[in-house]
Amino acid sequence: MPIQWFPGHMTSARKKAADAMESIDVVIEVLDARLPQASCNPLVTQLRAHRQRPCLKILNKTDLADPVATALWLEHFNAQPGVRAVALSCKKPADVARVTALCQPLAPHRNDNVKPLRMMIMGIPNVGKSTLMNALLGRKLSAVGDEPAVTKGQVRAEIDLRHQLVDTPGMMWPRIQYDSDGYMLAASHAIGRNAVIDEEVAEFLAGVLLARYPERLQERYGFDPAGMDGVAVVEAIGKRRGFRVKGGGLDLEKAALTLLQDYRDGRLGRVTLETPASRAEMIAAHEQRVAAAAAAQAQED
Repeated sequence: MPIQWFPGHMTSARKKAADAMESIDVVIEVLDARLPQASCNPLVTQLRAHRQRPCLKILNKTDLADPVATALWLEHFNAQPGVRAVALSCKKPADVARVTALCQPLAPHRNDNVKPLRMMIMGIPNVGKSTLMNALLGRKLSAVGDEPAVTKGQVRAEIDLRHQLVDTPGMMWPRIQYDSDGYMLAASHAIGRNAVIDEEVAEFLAGVLLARYPERLQERYGFDPAGMDGVAVVEAIGKRRGFRVKGGGLDLEKAALTLLQDYRDGRLGRVTLETPASRAEMIAAHEQRVAAAAAAQAQED
């Protein structure tokens, strides 16, 4: 099932972000280090391009991500014009303390006491934007929660006389082009549960883990995943944990939520769901399917 999620308040959030970007110097885009490109909102890219604003891409939650994959993503993003990428954890004060210094070279004309460096924090829901803003300010100003779309309005504040911040609501985009992106976003809790079927998301996540980190499944749940698919993994978790519904059948929803929460909390170790290479392969396969479907339709016509 393709996943799409675009709550009504996000249309207003996009317009306000577009208006605010006219008066800012640097965009701080917060990404999830476990799915850096899937968590990169194309609307942010479009708005930046329109206003020609440089960007500091923060790969947040780096303590949960595979460090080898993170290094590949940093190389990928740092090769893009007008972009500086860094991996850090917005929950670590020492990491956050580096952010303004990283932004400064992106706007060299603001390296004086005449006007402050104006930065705008953007990104998808539940990726750590408000956590970053609160840490930069040293006080709680933006709401923080474990559910997507906690922040619904812009928040402006001064770090000091030389640095100003704008925090924007988490924004998705109206149509997620690739199904796998929707599943990665849902697995990482960037999409509201009302838009997904937990069992399907968990089966997708299990498939990625089977391909990239099968040993983590064995270490965490105590079964050999060899020869399994995503459905079988969720079933095996239910059996190992004794999750049963009334009547004795497997409680697959509880098993699915267990896998998803273990991934979100880092109990499966440092896991990254995509690399630049795997993403290129996914896009190529998608384009081949689209071309094949178009050719088949042309023959029918």
